[in-house]
Amino acid sequence: MIRIKICGITDLNDALKAADLGADALGFNFYPKSPRLVSAQKAKEIIRKLPPFLVQVGIFVNESSEGVRKIADSTRIQAIQLQGDESPDFCSQFSQPVIKAIRIKNQDSLKVIKNYQVSAFLLDSYSPGYYGGSGKAFDWSLAMEAKKYGRIVLAGGLNPDNIAEAIREVMPYGVDVCSGVEKEPGKKDHEKLREFIRTVRSLNIEQD
Repeated sequence: MIRIKICGITDLNDALKAADLGADALGFNFYPKSPRLVSAQKAKEIIRKLPPFLVQVGIFVNESSEGVRKIADSTRIQAIQLQGDESPDFCSQFSQPVIKAIRIKNQDSLKVIKNYQVSAFLLDSYSPGYYGGSGKAFDWSLAMEAKKYGRIVLAGGLNPDNIAEAIREVMPYGVDVCSGVEKEPGKKDHEKLREFIRTVRSLNIEQD
């Protein structure tokens, strides 16, 4: 079954709606420059009220290891997504599962993947000045090549209109959506959210 992560959660209402619709994971962005920034305290309050069996993922960009651990311990997030320029050694020092984001620009972008030993790779679009959330798609054929290195979570420009095509082409371990189901940064459009998750789940049924 393809896993669904809804990223950029900033309020409880959106988090509960995503959970009720069948999301597998929620992403909380702790990058200070992100328009979807959520404080550790707010994330903790949201996470405390979520149902069980829903994975909470913390997103960090070039944060210190101490900073990551402090927020992880405070919020009780269950997985760490490193979205910046973190080294393989940096990624290997946490007790939680680590998802390493790789920004895909071209074929050369895949060369670094083999150096990492992480739980999964999140493939996002390269966009100057952005560490994710640009809303742009990349060449999905490159994601197919990346699958030989481990679990792939497909991100970058996904939305209800293109998610079926993306899944059929890549067949990733999981998909990650943010701006594609938003009304504005950090605020989800519940109808788009419903349609996105419904489409992914219908494809899972087809695969069975």
